[in-house]
Amino acid sequence: MFDGYFRVAAAVPSVQPADVVYNTASIIEMIKGLDPGIDLVVFPELCVTGYTCGDLFHNHTLLDAVPDALGRICEATSAPGSPLVIIGAPLRHNGALYNCAVAVRGRLLAIVPKTYVPNYNEFYEKRWWASAPDTQELWMAPDGSSVPLGTHTLLEVSGVRIGIEICEDLWTPAPPSTFAAMAGAQVIVNLSASDDLIGKYAYINKLISQQSARCICAYVYASAGYGESSTDLVFDGKAIVAENGSVLAVNHRWQRGPQLSAADIDINMLERGRMHLSSFADCSRRHNSQYEIIDCGKRPSPVKDPGLLRRVSPLPFVPSGDEMSSRCEEIINIQVAGLCRRLEFTRCCNLVVGISGGLDSTLALLVAVRAFDSLGLDRKGICGVTMPGFGTTDRTHDNAVALMEALGISTREISIVPSVSQHFADIGHDPDVHDVTYENSQARERTQILMDIANQLGGMVLGTGDLSELALGWATYNGDHMSMYGVNAGVPKTLVRHLTRYFATEVVDEKCRATLLDIIDTPISPELIPAAADGTIKQKTEDLVGPYELHDFFLYYTLRYGFTPRRIFRLAVIAFEGTYDRTVIKHWITVFFRRFFAQQFKRSCLPDGPKVGSVCLSPRGDWRMPSDASAALWLSQCEQL
Repeated sequence: MFDGYFRVAAAVPSVQPADVVYNTASIIEMIKGLDPGIDLVVFPELCVTGYTCGDLFHNHTLLDAVPDALGRICEATSAPGSPLVIIGAPLRHNGALYNCAVAVRGRLLAIVPKTYVPNYNEFYEKRWWASAPDTQELWMAPDGSSVPLGTHTLLEVSGVRIGIEICEDLWTPAPPSTFAAMAGAQVIVNLSASDDLIGKYAYINKLISQQSARCICAYVYASAGYGESSTDLVFDGKAIVAENGSVLAVNHRWQRGPQLSAADIDINMLERGRMHLSSFADCSRRHNSQYEIIDCGKRPSPVKDPGLLRRVSPLPFVPSGDEMSSRCEEIINIQVAGLCRRLEFTRCCNLVVGISGGLDSTLALLVAVRAFDSLGLDRKGICGVTMPGFGTTDRTHDNAVALMEALGISTREISIVPSVSQHFADIGHDPDVHDVTYENSQARERTQILMDIANQLGGMVLGTGDLSELALGWATYNGDHMSMYGVNAGVPKTLVRHLTRYFATEVVDEKCRATLLDIIDTPISPELIPAAADGTIKQKTEDLVGPYELHDFFLYYTLRYGFTPRRIFRLAVIAFEGTYDRTVIKHWITVFFRRFFAQQFKRSCLPDGPKVGSVCLSPRGDWRMPSDASAALWLSQCEQL
């Protein structure tokens, strides 16, 4: 194990039914060819003999060959750095025959029989197998040693606890893995021999994924493949690794040779998930079961970073692939529903939105329009206000105007230059000094205008600030920081861009689409500093606080999993390889933690706003932190990166 990651593999060896010598050699060959960093490898159900031996399972010739095969596998795993190996084999015990998972690492460590033996459709297993005994027992090996046999057994490797179930066990209303997880197993393995049928593979993936989510665990599934008898069934060789609801690795099925799926399980993440979800601990106490813990020893930690056998998305907030559209629609519906409820409750038919021509105000306006349409309200009840200032460029101004016209809302344009200039004179500020006073005076003037117009119209101000700005404190206190409802409060900047693109490509008409696409391509800026000589944006937010894709990455792993700066940094280096080097990432992660702690006071008095994902900063629910909490521990770790 390295940096809290436990490397696992699901293996599908070549088999020949009833040829124990061949099958054993195939298993040993796969073991010897494993990546030395693998901590645990799981083989399919009854892979020592083959699953499809039928009545040969009650033949002494076949069964007598099994103990010797296990002995050879023990020898093959006797080296100090060998992984824990779990294989499927038939074993006799007290006059009964059990379908067993056998844990091996230099010696036989534990035996877990199958609990639920099916007897339906093509699986008439009760013809051969007894269900696991109700008590923990000892199996006597040929050499006279005794091995724990029973279902209430957990294996422990380098502090990681592993529970075992076999095929049908997972399909029952109360799988053994549920109780093993509540007893402390972070990794569940399943030795299976599941034939393939139309739609079955997709169902099994969902079943495994859901069980890993329900138990907040990893799930390693290895199923019989090519070589098993095709008399009535065909086996495709499934090798699946899932973690807390997500499938991390799968193999290419239908291969004639051996197959392997490997992934790094994030034990730190699983432990934090269980700690954070207090109902998991409550359930564990209510269903407390005694399990025997078998110490399988520690594996030596790698001397250097072995890399990571799992994908780390640089955009963890952004959905990808086929689910992009459906997820975007779901997020927008959450925003719209929250706003609709607030409008109905307040009996408000008027909204005031400051439209800058930037991403955040654009998304807020699009959500507002959909909310009004949903409630059957006239879009003219939405008052979009452009407020040109000292740094407003023609590009953003023209896009703001074009967007409002295309959406058919009411519009107002009020320059803040005269009022802010008067304010500078009142407080004695030199307008040539472009400091925080210069910038924040503009932001607060704009907020005052919006609030006063809302009073005029009997409406309310719709906030436009997003989750990333809240995390960094990139908002003027009592300026754009304040509104009557912050519709974007749960949406990070990287997601704002994708939601706007979703509207552009799948929702709005051609006229509006062109404007939205140009807004998406416009550099992010508060436009509080005068433009460059050529009229282009001079003040670019990401030049000042850093790339939002980095900050959103830091934010996600800080809030969602409570990771340390050291761990987040390592993940960022992997995720952004070829985009940002280590020095750049170190600089901005330090900035992130400094700002995140220092700006909590702004988050402690946020307006209401809808939560749309697993990460949110509302002081009323998801994030409660003292405004004067010290960042010393986090910054100290950043310095050591």
